[in-house]
Amino acid sequence: MSAMRCGFIGLGAMGGPMAGHLHRAGLLGVVGNRTQAKADALAAELGIRPACHPEDYADCDLVALCVSADEDVMENVAALSGVLRPGSLVVDHSTVSTDTARKAAALLAGRGIEFIDAPVSGGVEGARNGKLSVMAGGSAEAIERARPALQAYALRIAHLGGSGSGQAAKAVNQVLVAGINEAVCEGLALGEKLGLDPDTLLPTLAAGAAGNWFLDKRGATMLRGEFTPGFKCAHLLKDLNIVRGIAREAGVGSSVIEQAIADYQALVDAGHGDDDTSALITLKRG
Repeated sequence: MSAMRCGFIGLGAMGGPMAGHLHRAGLLGVVGNRTQAKADALAAELGIRPACHPEDYADCDLVALCVSADEDVMENVAALSGVLRPGSLVVDHSTVSTDTARKAAALLAGRGIEFIDAPVSGGVEGARNGKLSVMAGGSAEAIERARPALQAYALRIAHLGGSGSGQAAKAVNQVLVAGINEAVCEGLALGEKLGLDPDTLLPTLAAGAAGNWFLDKRGATMLRGEFTPGFKCAHLLKDLNIVRGIAREAGVGSSVIEQAIADYQALVDAGHGDDDTSALITLKRG
């Protein structure tokens, strides 16, 4: 059986490393990006084709997306629907609304192309290390066919249900992320005010019930005032605004979401949109 031929669209902080893993797996043939120069540069580095037009993906069995917004997903899906063969796959790793995922799936289904909404968690580190958690919505058969590509950069691939289920799971993920960020930054700001030694405090907290990924990966750097992303404040704010809509439609409480939106909006307004989400501690310090 010949190897799957893949394309990748969206070569940002997450997408670039993910495309690199696909290339190392021998599956990547073409890359595209809104900024053409970035696609040209990566294609030249990897010895593959840069995409200049949607037709450049016509020979792909699978095209993965990792783009910024709902409208970007729909724009790319519309373009791909006109060039991909029936039976091919589009896998979207962006974080968008469940409605957008279902619309994309319906649009492609009319052309015999399957869509998987497959947002990821794990941050830039997970993308670079090939250890992302993939939350997938779509048919079980489509996800199984996509598995050789997904395994190139995923530590875990979970099938959550039909179209939109991956984005629903990502919404849950982002509520937890936002709440943990709030608690860790507020707690460590308190520890600073109380004069506690971070070299003793951090491993003590990590060894108990307060231990979590954000504390482990960002605790020391945020206390040093280092906010290199990571995951940008502006990106989490964008995600949380999507999550707010999903939560309202579901009719559940959203106090964590509302507090996090207020805080991250304040950070973005103050010029910290490109800083890591751990910059939240600057607000909590008062």
